[in-house]
Amino acid sequence: MRTPAAFLRWHLRQQRSVIVASMVFGVLWQLPLTVGPWLVGKVVDHGILPGDWSQTGLWTGLLLVVTLIGVVFGISMHTVIVRSWLIALYGTTQMVARKAVQLGHVLPRRAPTGEVLSVASSDSDEFGALTEITARAFAQLFAYLVVAAIVLSTSLQMGLLVLVAAPVLVGVAFPMLRPLHRRQAVERARSSELTSMATDIVAGLRILRGIGGERTFGRNYAGQSQRTKDAGVSAGIWQAAIEAIGVLMSGFFLIGLMWLGAREVLAGDLTVGQLISFLGYGLFMVGPIRTFFEFAQKLTRALVSARKAIAIFEQAPPWPDKAAPQPLPDDGDLVDDLSGFVARPGRLTIVVSAVPESSAALADRLGRYLPADTEPVAIDDDSGLKGRALRRSRAERQVERERIAARDEARAREAWGVRLGSVDLGSVSLDDVRRRIVVSDTGSQLFAGTLQDAVDPLGRLSREQAEETIRVANAEDVYDALPGGWQGVLDERGRGLSGGQRQRVVLARALGTDAPILVLVEPTSAVDAHTEARIAERVADFRRGRTTVVATVSPLWLHHADEVALLVDDRIVVTGRHEDLLASDPAYRRVVARAMDEEPAHA
Repeated sequence: MRTPAAFLRWHLRQQRSVIVASMVFGVLWQLPLTVGPWLVGKVVDHGILPGDWSQTGLWTGLLLVVTLIGVVFGISMHTVIVRSWLIALYGTTQMVARKAVQLGHVLPRRAPTGEVLSVASSDSDEFGALTEITARAFAQLFAYLVVAAIVLSTSLQMGLLVLVAAPVLVGVAFPMLRPLHRRQAVERARSSELTSMATDIVAGLRILRGIGGERTFGRNYAGQSQRTKDAGVSAGIWQAAIEAIGVLMSGFFLIGLMWLGAREVLAGDLTVGQLISFLGYGLFMVGPIRTFFEFAQKLTRALVSARKAIAIFEQAPPWPDKAAPQPLPDDGDLVDDLSGFVARPGRLTIVVSAVPESSAALADRLGRYLPADTEPVAIDDDSGLKGRALRRSRAERQVERERIAARDEARAREAWGVRLGSVDLGSVSLDDVRRRIVVSDTGSQLFAGTLQDAVDPLGRLSREQAEETIRVANAEDVYDALPGGWQGVLDERGRGLSGGQRQRVVLARALGTDAPILVLVEPTSAVDAHTEARIAERVADFRRGRTTVVATVSPLWLHHADEVALLVDDRIVVTGRHEDLLASDPAYRRVVARAMDEEPAHA
């Protein structure tokens, strides 16, 4: 993680055996091009010109054997290179998935969604391309040195021309790699922003259509798409210029080689067969030269992608490793010091607030989640800055990312302010907290897979238990509607379901954890009143005897509460039974009455 170059070296070391195998196969694949022209020269000088058909057959047979070797190892090299590409491609995707699981809700605080998706998709492909070109460039380099040795032993002048040509041609194009690198970085940043926009639009399409905003967001997406296209064209122009220089200089090299070779034949220093060999090697050298150019270009793109990947992978969880974490007690009050909220063991406690964000923030604290109070910092901006200004901008963004990370770590290391019994959650291992306290809020999502995977992702429930969670969440219609029942397939984010159906499947998944402490945030905000009433009654019965906290203002839930807590300005101002508070507390009555006046949602 020190530098992009160090990251790429680490990436190559992870599959060095595969890359070395592809290099060896590549060297043998180049055998016909390496010794083929030399064998052709021998055929001409020792067989055709003297009219010796036995020598012609001998050298031709050797050429055939070398060609067959090249064919076999060419196939082998292609197979191994594809393997190395896929290892780099899907290995990077695995790393992104692991980092997302490791950081959880912390990752969106540190990096935009589009950046994470781009590293998992386009950048991982760049790392695969680098492994491929590295093996191929090594094979071409080996062949280049062998050819240089052959031609040097035949003609010093022509051998020096062949040996020096490739470094000179790469050096000519090298100054153009920096502007190419800069333009590819801009293209990459705009592509990431475009991906983020697409993700947001897909996630909020139902809402956008409801408020007539899809055209506005569509125009914004189209505009960003055109800016991304322009950046791609700009980078493509520089890349095409570099390739054009490679072709042009290769042509000049071939012309010079032919001119010098013809002079040496006329002077009697070369035979006709040797001249033919040199011309063959001249044509062959175009390949390595272009490969070296391609290597430089792919290395440039991989460095851009590596810088993006480092910004994701270097993010560390803020939670400290406890040398001797305290165990959570089996029982006790769940107390939030900031708000004064208390959830008594084995009871259904409902938090009522006129500001949904306040109750959601309380649920985050109860589950030991960092507050959603920061915006992720883009790895690259779209300002088109250059030189010192671009470096300063990158440094400023890095400082901001480090500031957010330091703030998270400081918050995670201090006392959390939420206690179970007498034990602060900050002194407990995070795994222990996650096992004991489960929070299911409005941001909970469904993943693509079967209904069984959605309801029981860890495979811990029996068939009867899973069916019971579906019944309690009133999600039987989802089971009935899916072809295949439990094995019916849900689309990503449950796109084929209505908002109410998705919410009920999420609720069934939360209930299936059988958590000692379950925190639900607006679990029935997207269902109709009749369905909500059934769910509230069933959840109260299902969770009886276990600690359950529900954040809602729905009277259909409040009737089943053992205790209700009114949250005002992030403080609990009154607690009691719903009926008692409704009769005695005006503030509570206003909040609940306003909820009753709002038009109910429908599944």
